[in-house]
Amino acid sequence: MYQEVRLHGHIDDTVEYFATAASRDAYRCYFYETDGKSLRLFSPGNEFVLDKTGITHRGNGGSFCEYMFGVDQPLADLAKGDVRNRLVLYGAAYGEDGTLAFTDRTDGEISFERIFFEGNAVYNYSFFLTGSVTGRNKNQQESILRLLGKLLKRSQNVGLFDDADLVEDMFNLLGHKSSLYLVKLINKKHKAYHDAFSKLYLTRKSIPDQEFADLRKLAERLNIDKYQQERIRIDVMYKHPDNRRIVDEYKSILIDCNQAGKISREKNARLTRLKTLSVRNKIPTALFYTLDEMLKHDKLIDYDEQVYIAETREILAGIFLHESEIDAGINNEDMIRLLHAKRLATDNRDHLFEQILLDTGKTCDEKIRDGADLMLLEAFSYIITYFDRYDSTSANVNQLAFMENVVLTEEVIRSLLGNRHEFNELQPGLFDQLFFEPMADNKYFGNFGRKKVDVLRKGLIDIVGDRMTVQGLLDQLGMIDAEEKLYRILLEHIKERIRNFYSKYNTKAEQEALCDEVTEELLNKQIITDSIPKGLFRDVVVNIKKEAVYIHNLLPEIIADRDVALREDFLENSGLDRFYVEELEREFFEHNGLDLEQLYEIRKGLSAGAD
Repeated sequence: MYQEVRLHGHIDDTVEYFATAASRDAYRCYFYETDGKSLRLFSPGNEFVLDKTGITHRGNGGSFCEYMFGVDQPLADLAKGDVRNRLVLYGAAYGEDGTLAFTDRTDGEISFERIFFEGNAVYNYSFFLTGSVTGRNKNQQESILRLLGKLLKRSQNVGLFDDADLVEDMFNLLGHKSSLYLVKLINKKHKAYHDAFSKLYLTRKSIPDQEFADLRKLAERLNIDKYQQERIRIDVMYKHPDNRRIVDEYKSILIDCNQAGKISREKNARLTRLKTLSVRNKIPTALFYTLDEMLKHDKLIDYDEQVYIAETREILAGIFLHESEIDAGINNEDMIRLLHAKRLATDNRDHLFEQILLDTGKTCDEKIRDGADLMLLEAFSYIITYFDRYDSTSANVNQLAFMENVVLTEEVIRSLLGNRHEFNELQPGLFDQLFFEPMADNKYFGNFGRKKVDVLRKGLIDIVGDRMTVQGLLDQLGMIDAEEKLYRILLEHIKERIRNFYSKYNTKAEQEALCDEVTEELLNKQIITDSIPKGLFRDVVVNIKKEAVYIHNLLPEIIADRDVALREDFLENSGLDRFYVEELEREFFEHNGLDLEQLYEIRKGLSAGAD
C-alpha cells in the first residue's frame, strides 16, 4: 500500500502545476514549502524550486514528456515503434560514440518557455526520488535509468490529465522505503488551443474556414506563437487513428531504408503510395515532410525511372498495405493512372511494366498461400480485369487502324461498347483518351486507318445515343474496307500500266484513257463489277505522281546529303502513308545495291553532320 499527496496550483495565467509525493506514508512526509512567490519540493539531497520563470533543480531525477510529432527525435527512438516519450536525466549526455555518459553535475535551471519549446507544448513532467538509489549523483542517475527508463520511454499514461496510473506504474518499480516526487507542468494557453483544435479536427477531420479563423483569433488572444500553433496542430492530426496508421507505416519503411542507407524502388513505391493515400484521406502532407526531413529521404534515392513505371510500382505496392490495416484499396483514380501507364508502356515497348505486374501477382499468390486476406486477390483481380479490357480493346482498334482486310464482327462491336462503358464509368471520356486520342500522334496512322477509326469512334457514340445500329456501323466500316481494297488494286494495276505502256499521264485525256483501260481489265478479270469511282482513281494517280517525285528527285538528294528534314517534310505534307513510303525506300535501296544501314540511320534522324 502506498499514499499520494498532490498539490495543485498556478504559477501565473500560463503555467499550471500538479506536484505529487508518493510513498508508504506520504501523509507523514514534509516535502514542500512556499513563501507565496515560489514552491520548493524537497527530499534528502534533492529539490525543485518553481518560481515565476521556471524550475531550479538539484540532486537526482530528470524530466520526461510525450514526443510531439515533428519534434527532433533520436533515430534509436524512432526505430522502436513502442517508444512514445522523451526522457532527459540530469547530468547525462551522449558522447561522440553515441553512448550515454553520466556526470555528477546534475544541478541546473530551465525556464518554462524552454520546457514547453523543447519538450511537449502542453504537458511536461519533472521528478526525483529517494530510497531506491544511492551513491554519487551519476550512480543514482544510472540506477534511475535502469529502474524507470523503459517505463518512462514507453508509458501510455504520460500526457493524461489524471496522473494516478502513471504514479502507480512508477512507484511499483521502486523499493519498499522509496519516495517519488513528480511535478506535472501544464501550459494552459497551449492546452486551450490544443483542445479547441482537437474538438474540431477529430470530429470532422477537416476544419472549415470560419472555424479556422476562430482558432487564429484564439491563438492571437492567447499570444501563442506560430511555431507552437503548427506543432500542436500537426500532433493532433497525427493522432487521428486513420492518419496514424498511414504515417506510422511511412515512418517504419523510411527508418528501415535509413538504416540500410538506401531506398529501393519497391520501398520508394510504397512510400509514394502512402503519400497518395494521405491525399485521398485528407492527411496533411506536413506529416510526411517532417519525417522526410528528419530521416533525409531525398539523400537515400540514387536512381531514376520513367514516371509511369514509378506510378505503377506505387499503386501496385499499395495492395499490400492492407496487411498494415491501412485502407489502400484501388479506387477510380488509381485505376485510371494504371491504365495510362499501361498505354505508355505499350507505346514504348517497355516490358518492365509487365514484369512489375507479374511480380505483384506472384507475391499475391505467395501471401494468399501463406494465409493472407483474400482482399489481396480481389484487389489484384480488379486490376487484371481492367487490363484485360484494355488489351482486348487495344487489339481491335489497332488492327482496324493499321492492318488491311480487318473485318469487325457484331460480337466485337458489342465488346467494344461494353468496354467503352466500363472505362467511361471510371472517368467520362477515358475510352477516347486511351484508344483514340493517342492515334493523332502516331506517324504510321494511314489514311484508310484514320477513316475507319473515325467512323468507329463516332459510330460507338451514335449507337449509345440510339442514332445508329451495330449493323449500320459494320456497314460503314465495310464500305471503307472495300474502298481500301479497291485502292490497293488500282494502285497496283495503274503502276503496272504506266510502267509498261504510258510514259505520260498528266493530261486529262491521258488519265481518262488510262482509267478506261484499267476499268475494262478489272471488269474482264471480274475483280470489279462496276465502274471505278472517279475520285478514287484521281487519288491513286496523284499519289503515284508524288511517289515518282520522291523516288526520282527527293530520295537521291536525301541519301546524298542525309537530309532528314527534307524527308520528314515530304512525309508530313505528301499525304502518303509512312508504311508505304518506307517500303518504297527499301525497294529503292535493294534495287540500287545500297547499304540498308544507311537508310536506317536516316530514319533514326542521323543528319549528315552527326558523328
